[in-house]
Amino acid sequence: MFKKRWFIPLLSLLPVSLLSGCDGKLVVFDPKGPAARDILDLINWSLVFMALIVVVVFGLFAYVIWKYRARPENEGYEPPEEHGSTKLEMIWTAIPIVIVIALTIPTVTTVYSLEKPPEEYADKEPIVINVTSADWKWIFSYPEQGIETVNYVNIPAGTPVQFKLTSAGTMQSFWVPALGGQKYTMNKMETEMYLTADQPGEFLGRNTNFNGRGYADMEFTVEAKTPEDFEKWVNEVKDTAPKLTEKKYLSLLKPTHLGRETYVGTHLQWVDHGKMNSGTYTNPELYEVHGVKGKIFEDEESTDKSSNTEDMDMDEKTDGGEQDGH
Repeated sequence: MFKKRWFIPLLSLLPVSLLSGCDGKLVVFDPKGPAARDILDLINWSLVFMALIVVVVFGLFAYVIWKYRARPENEGYEPPEEHGSTKLEMIWTAIPIVIVIALTIPTVTTVYSLEKPPEEYADKEPIVINVTSADWKWIFSYPEQGIETVNYVNIPAGTPVQFKLTSAGTMQSFWVPALGGQKYTMNKMETEMYLTADQPGEFLGRNTNFNGRGYADMEFTVEAKTPEDFEKWVNEVKDTAPKLTEKKYLSLLKPTHLGRETYVGTHLQWVDHGKMNSGTYTNPELYEVHGVKGKIFEDEESTDKSSNTEDMDMDEKTDGGEQDGH
């Protein structure tokens, strides 16, 4: 009976344990920058604290079951009526409050520390890179260098990078696990994130937000180069890459999967999707789900107002015509 009851659950855990070791350790447990290390410290603290809680709870659970188990000598025993213990009720009400505080304080401290350049690189001026998500690609603009790349971004190692995040259409999520946490990209809004790579290397980034059939393949690479190699790359791009035109940029915004592309110039000279007055570039007519083409739905109130305005204009024209006739 024991074998039948426990063999299948234990067997089901075997693939999980095997698969968990395929890639070595998880990326978030192998940080390559100060932001990722701060997040790892928070994760470790949370795991240790919650493990301690689990041990205590299961220990008390086992103790109560053993102490108050049914035995031959207490058969038929009925405990006296109790009205509760104020002291115990205060204790088990205070414990969850203490747990929440113990988890909240380091979480809030870490979140706010990530909103500025890391202290160990405070003496270095951050470089600015604008990030624009589009279906289904990532566009990186270097306003200071006059360069734009698609699906990859080069950064100098040991230098803070201020990413200014926005979206040309749907909301998406920017995440480089080896360097830091994730932040959302939203149309006509701008969020910021500071990331720093301690040493040269290549790191994978991706979109973690579900926003259509192509979101799972929205990946990009972050290449951290030495400052000398980064400057060399900038000069090579300016000498060899094609110039970005407005027509070419509009074609990039269409819902397509692309490889790595590099251009001289940035789209910021035509549009900044992080501004409230920026245009909309969603191309809904290019989407098709179950044979139905996408379209833009107009607000009924604005449509009614537009219709009323047109009717008033027609009336004014008619009245004016009659007066001119007299």
